[in-house]
Amino acid sequence: MKYQAGDKLPEIVKDPVTKVQLVMYAGASGDFNPIHTDEEAARGRGLPGVIAHGMLSMAFLGQLAESAFGAGSVRKLEVNFRGMVNAGDAITLRGEVSEIREDGGRPLAVCEIEAVNPAGNIVTKGTAETWMN
Repeated sequence: MKYQAGDKLPEIVKDPVTKVQLVMYAGASGDFNPIHTDEEAARGRGLPGVIAHGMLSMAFLGQLAESAFGAGSVRKLEVNFRGMVNAGDAITLRGEVSEIREDGGRPLAVCEIEAVNPAGNIVTKGTAETWMN
């Protein structure tokens, strides 16, 4: 699809985050902080239960950009973390093309992207720069 500034990216709703997924992500990322995998440890730190790694929601946003523009299209991904993702949350990913420009003779889309929890709160927000095919 050919995007223009102002176009919305196709929204993605992720399946609810599972504890198994968090354990697998811990192994893949090397981040074994027990707040991501151990209910008692998470509650002992004042959390309602285990929470997802922030970088997992960032990875979800990378998936949003690549699903819209194609595999290998993401040139740059920057985010800030605004809230926690709890085990069991189904995260909605959405974005909008804010600018189309050329870089080195290649068309580049700049997109504002965000991950939203079931309560409607933005948990991760950022910008993706993607090559347009």
